[in-house]
Amino acid sequence: MKNIIVTGCNGQLGIEINRLLAGDPEYHLINTDVSDPGFVPVDKKLDITSIDDVLAFAREVKPWAIINCAAYTAVDAAESHLDLNYKINAIGPRNLAIAATDQKAKLVHISTDYVFPGDCPDPRTEFDPVGPKSVYGITKLAGENFVRDFADRYFIIRTAWLYGEGKNFVRTMLRLSETHDRLTVVNDQFGSPTSTRELAKAIQALLPTDNYGLFHGTCEGSTNWADFAAEIMRQAGKKTEIVPVSTEEYQKINPQSAPRPHYSILDNYMFRLTTDHRYADWKDALTVYMKDQGYAAD
Repeated sequence: MKNIIVTGCNGQLGIEINRLLAGDPEYHLINTDVSDPGFVPVDKKLDITSIDDVLAFAREVKPWAIINCAAYTAVDAAESHLDLNYKINAIGPRNLAIAATDQKAKLVHISTDYVFPGDCPDPRTEFDPVGPKSVYGITKLAGENFVRDFADRYFIIRTAWLYGEGKNFVRTMLRLSETHDRLTVVNDQFGSPTSTRELAKAIQALLPTDNYGLFHGTCEGSTNWADFAAEIMRQAGKKTEIVPVSTEEYQKINPQSAPRPHYSILDNYMFRLTTDHRYADWKDALTVYMKDQGYAAD
């Protein structure tokens, strides 16, 4: 069996990776996180910001691959926690890249649409220039660059608007709908809602290959947050009204520290150029998620 270290195993993607790959007889998942309690049992508490800890653990288990699902993703809090963001989102991936090279292992690293400024009204490909505007985006780009610098065999996958098991937009909207007749949601920020299942399936497709490099990985199609929320309510059979507002209007109601990309649609160009793998349409992926979670209307 091939040993795979999964970091951040109790995050949304880490949980889905376990659901998809844990039963595969070819792989042995070794789950790590910074604490024990969680949906997935933790095999090892691992601080990815410590190069000594990461190297020692990798040399002990001799991984065939490392899947890095760990990240600091609190976008607004990141604005006032620069050092912590660099440690988790940049130094952590650097350490994992060094360990992967030391063990001749593959590294899967998850990045984000926030590496782009979000002001160009065209889908971004892997060949377009970056320009993050938030601390979160800046540190995630630094992590990408470290992976390129230190890993010999890597897959960097940028994703966006991710939802799965845990705190996410879908669950937040459904929770709020229980106590609100109307919800105010931004309608001038565009992206592609992406389920962790679809992202995990893409990782599963890439892992056995030598098709290394940078990929964009989101569900097909696009929408805005307000229309996304409306589709969630429709599929759940909820009567909660979604009130669309501009980002400027929303800032007056609920100020946010970090700038949000207005246009955050990623083009899965490298997947189309180099693989047969295709992502599901975002509405179809949402339907699967809603049924799996028991949220779909009867």
